[in-house]
Amino acid sequence: MKRFKSMAVLTAGLLLAGAASVANASALEQFKSFVSSTKAAKGEFTQTQVKGTNGDTPKANKNSSGTFVFARPGKFIWTYSKPYEQVLQADGDQMYIYDKDLNQVTTKKLGDALGSSPAAILFGSNDLEKNFTLSEGGTRDGLEWLKAVPKAKDTSFEQITIGLKDGLPAAMELKDSFGQTSVLKFSKIEKNPALSATSFKFVMPKGADVFNN
Repeated sequence: MKRFKSMAVLTAGLLLAGAASVANASALEQFKSFVSSTKAAKGEFTQTQVKGTNGDTPKANKNSSGTFVFARPGKFIWTYSKPYEQVLQADGDQMYIYDKDLNQVTTKKLGDALGSSPAAILFGSNDLEKNFTLSEGGTRDGLEWLKAVPKAKDTSFEQITIGLKDGLPAAMELKDSFGQTSVLKFSKIEKNPALSATSFKFVMPKGADVFNN
């Protein structure tokens, strides 16, 4: 149960022009172009916790990886395949967190919870500046970085930075209010893939324990 909650909170409290023209564009220009031109996308990710609650490097290996698919606004499937199989899925109204090992599903209303969360940047509406203060974060590791600070004071994240290259998000750094920092790296991103009307409909696993929040 403890592992299930920590993985879910990390992501849920977790949980995205032409190449020639955006190559030299600022992070903000690249990101706004990506958001306005991308109604849906899919790809792969790796996630690493690089700082613990005391600002130190975690001794245990806390890497995870998987796939994602989203359609704006508020529809997504975020699937962990390693080290544990877990799915965070939203249909635009309801969010489901499924732990395969425990055969356990937690459900919650998506509502305003998406607003100032990291998920809102990738999966939310185009009106990011309503919930975030955006600014340039400079160049680092071959990426142009965009800094996003939540305007809401009750969010669990202090700062989110997005690294962009050639008009696509390549990385995201999440710093929470407890001092923990996690890094997401994205790959194999495909913009506007063909998705069916039922792509984000959650099918309850047989015999699963269900908890409603």
